[in-house]
Amino acid sequence: MIDKTAREAQAIRDARKDFAEALTALDLMTPFFDRTAAEIDQLIEAAVTGYIDSMQTQGAQPERDGRLPDDPIPF
Repeated sequence: MIDKTAREAQAIRDARKDFAEALTALDLMTPFFDRTAAEIDQLIEAAVTGYIDSMQTQGAQPERDGRLPDDPIPF
């Protein structure tokens, strides 16, 4: 978890709607329906933090051929 600024915390709260829409579109809302706002925010924060960390790591390395590397995670 990061020590969020007020704007970062608001951005995470604002992302709840998009997250809920994605869950609904994928027919996954039921398992998440009774989760607390704090739990949903934790999921959003984990995804955003992982994305930003990856972009920073990638930005430090020259892109060789534009292809994505093999991904060991199956989803």
